[in-house]
Amino acid sequence: MLVHIPALLAPDQLASIRARLDVASWGEGRVTAGPQSARVKSNRQVPQEDPVARALSEEVLRALERNARFISAALPRHVYPPLFNRYETGMSFGAHIDNAIRQIPATPHRLRTDLSATLFLNPPEEYDGGELVIEDTYGSHTVKHAAGDLVVYSAGSVHQVLPVTRGARTAAFFWIQSMVRDDADRTLLFELDNSVRELTEARGRPDVLLRLTACYHNLLRRWGDV
Repeated sequence: MLVHIPALLAPDQLASIRARLDVASWGEGRVTAGPQSARVKSNRQVPQEDPVARALSEEVLRALERNARFISAALPRHVYPPLFNRYETGMSFGAHIDNAIRQIPATPHRLRTDLSATLFLNPPEEYDGGELVIEDTYGSHTVKHAAGDLVVYSAGSVHQVLPVTRGARTAAFFWIQSMVRDDADRTLLFELDNSVRELTEARGRPDVLLRLTACYHNLLRRWGDV
C-alpha cells in the first residue's frame, strides 16, 4: 500500500518548522542506518536528542493524530518519533530495506516497522533530484510531493532516495507499527473505510451504510491487535 496524504501540515506550521530546522545542529545521517544501509546512505540528520528535534517531532505527531486519512490508512498502534533529514547536492540513499524492529529512544520499548513514512518539508522546485523511489509488487513508484505532504508505504519494500543534483531536500521520516500487521488486510480496510466516507458524503441509504460500517468494524475486530 502506498498512500499520499496531502497537506498534513498547514502553511504556518510548515514555515515554523523550516525556520527552526534552518538553525538546528545537523549531524551524520548514518547513525540511524543498519550495517548494510549505512554503506549506501549519504545525508544529514538532526540528532534525536536535540531539543529542536524533540519539539518538532511532537508537533508532527500531533498533526498525525488529527489527520483522518493517516489514521485510516495506517491504523497506527505505535509511531516512532519522527526524525529530520536533509539531502544536499550530491547526497543520496541507495536501494535498501528498513529494519524490521526499531528501539524507541530512551525507552525499553520496541516497534515493529509495518509502514514507513516520509513528510516533505520543502517544495520540489527548491531542488533537483531527491526523488523517493519505492519498489513493490506493482512496479516502481517515483515520489516527489509538495511541501507538507506525507507519503506512507510498506516498510518491507525496497526503496531509495535518488541523488540531489541542485539545492537541498529536507524531510521528516518515521515508522509505524499498525494494529493490522498484514498489508493486504490493511489495504482492504482502508478501501472499505473510504467507501463508507464517500457514501456518507453522498447521503447514501442509511441501512447500506450501517451494513458496510458493521463489516469494517467486524473485520478490524478480527484482524486488529491492540
